[in-house]
Amino acid sequence: MSDDLLRSPLHERHTALGAKFAAFGGWEMPLEYAGGGVLREHAAVREAAGVFDVSHLGKARVSGPGAADFVNACLTNDLGRIGPGQAQYTLCCDDASGGVVDDLIVYLISPSEVFLIPNAANTAEVVRRLALAAPDGITVTDEHRSWAVLAVQGPDAPAIVKGLGLPVEHDYMSFSTASLSGAELIVCRTGYTGEVGYELVVPWDDAVRVWDALVEAGVRPCGLGARDTLRTEMGYPLHGQELSLEITPVQARSGWAVGWSKPAFWGRDVLVAEKAAKPRRSLRGLELTGRGIPRGHMRVYAGGELVGETTSGTFSPTKKVGIALALLDTAPGIADGDLVEIDVRGRRIEAKVVKPPFVETSVR
Repeated sequence: MSDDLLRSPLHERHTALGAKFAAFGGWEMPLEYAGGGVLREHAAVREAAGVFDVSHLGKARVSGPGAADFVNACLTNDLGRIGPGQAQYTLCCDDASGGVVDDLIVYLISPSEVFLIPNAANTAEVVRRLALAAPDGITVTDEHRSWAVLAVQGPDAPAIVKGLGLPVEHDYMSFSTASLSGAELIVCRTGYTGEVGYELVVPWDDAVRVWDALVEAGVRPCGLGARDTLRTEMGYPLHGQELSLEITPVQARSGWAVGWSKPAFWGRDVLVAEKAAKPRRSLRGLELTGRGIPRGHMRVYAGGELVGETTSGTFSPTKKVGIALALLDTAPGIADGDLVEIDVRGRRIEAKVVKPPFVETSVR
């Protein structure tokens, strides 16, 4: 592992648990733990509760008079739909191309203060673009290494989190402040697994105490390998795969995260035009009917013709079949239920086009 990679404040805890590490967005993070592995950790989240260290995710703050209005004029979703104490999934798009610079969560603290959680590798670029556009009186601060983020996910998560004295009754995509093991933290009712869950935003120096309390309460540590299989089963996009500067939200079928009626946001003109004209390709779910495990960047064929490629692929531990997300050309008129073929290492395997999520969960 490169010495240039950043490390979570929980790195020693992961090492003690026998974690296998991998690079994620410039950070050395746990992929899976000894005695568990991706399949067991995946099952823990679907059946009970698991905790992920996602402290590699970015953190940034926009503050000053009119900060929320400024962010709303930059990012795609409409902050006017929510109020203080609520969070929102949104996209930072390139104004010229409409491509996605990053997808992120916005915590609306007040009209003059907004907290952002972008992806690890894109934090500096999101901060740079916002800072460059910010008017006088509004500051954009990179707080990437000031906060840790712990995601507690699974059907047992509410009972465990409540047992630690933390709030659990707030609505989906809302947050509140609380205290655990002497640490003041934010509890947000959200997650990336499709299960009931909470993301705890904890001061960097308090992360170990909060992690220890969660593990002692019976939450299983889970690595980012299981996080990826869980999100793929839900059809959730990952930046760099389903979203990128070359893939717009219209193509990724993420238009629900765009405030189309807003007068301004980065990329608006391009995206409105693309939506009206219909995109040339669209993100679809594929479920293999035969044996095989698809991965990203595998070619997809329909009627013998190349119609696109996979963006993500894995073995679904829940369904026990191979599943994939793929960008497919819209011109052939491929519909849900149609059959296509994925070229899996030189062998074409039949797959059915489906609408994600691929599985039912505790919140679906």
